[in-house]
Amino acid sequence: MDFLAYDFMQRALLAAVLIGITAPAIGIYLVQRRQALMGDGIGHVAMTGVGLGFLLSTSPVWTAMAVSVVGALIMELIRWYGKTRGDIALAMLFYGGMAGGVMLISLAPGGSTANLQSYLFGSLTTVSPSDVTAICWLAAFVILVTVGLRRQLFAVSQDEEFARVTGLPVRALNLLVAVTAAVTVTVAMRVVGLLLVSALMVVPVAAAQQLTRSFRATFVVAVAIGVVVTLGGTVTSYYQPVPPGATIVLLTIAVFIVLTLLATPLARRRARAATTAAGDPAECAIPGQQAPVPSVRG
Repeated sequence: MDFLAYDFMQRALLAAVLIGITAPAIGIYLVQRRQALMGDGIGHVAMTGVGLGFLLSTSPVWTAMAVSVVGALIMELIRWYGKTRGDIALAMLFYGGMAGGVMLISLAPGGSTANLQSYLFGSLTTVSPSDVTAICWLAAFVILVTVGLRRQLFAVSQDEEFARVTGLPVRALNLLVAVTAAVTVTVAMRVVGLLLVSALMVVPVAAAQQLTRSFRATFVVAVAIGVVVTLGGTVTSYYQPVPPGATIVLLTIAVFIVLTLLATPLARRRARAATTAAGDPAECAIPGQQAPVPSVRG
């Protein structure tokens, strides 16, 4: 536990915990909506925000958040109105975001693409006190939305038409999910990295679904997995010269594989028990004997 004596590790661990909570918290809604790769697309767009921060000599966290939110809103609008050309428009948005980030950072005073490394793949030593403050505020917003509006967001994620009939503001909630996903990407980029954050939003949810059957249980287990793997990857990166983002993602995939292996025999046992229970009445009946008809009294 000697790593707790260092300020940069304290900041990194706090950021890791917040990322472990927020990424699966919004990821569960993206998985339900079958938009698992949305976080990856927002990460590409956020690169322009990072480059803009270097160009303006300001905190890349806030500029990345602003650009990510705009990009997420555009993605949602393309999903509504894009029709057959929507995939091409999204591809242009993603690749344009990457190219814009590289271009802006090359134009910044003393800037080079090497400065993007810590934002693309995460870095422990570069998490500053101002970054932690921004991450705390942004994480509070994500938790407030994903927990406080969980019933409404779940309804929209499951069936938009039914949610619209019940009177929910479907478009407003969809935009809120997009904005929350963009904020989550910004929260996670300092530790996990923009190119890997999508995995932390999706894989813990997929791992939790191997063991759980309800939305609430999946939410809780996914967040627990997120916190464990982010802390584990951060501590591992302190003791070993490995990138924290890649370590966290590989740990998450390992957890998914282990839970899948454990869930397979459990699912078979449940199916066998259900089959046996369904067959009990037929097995107890005597062949050829008609069941007595109960008398009906007026």
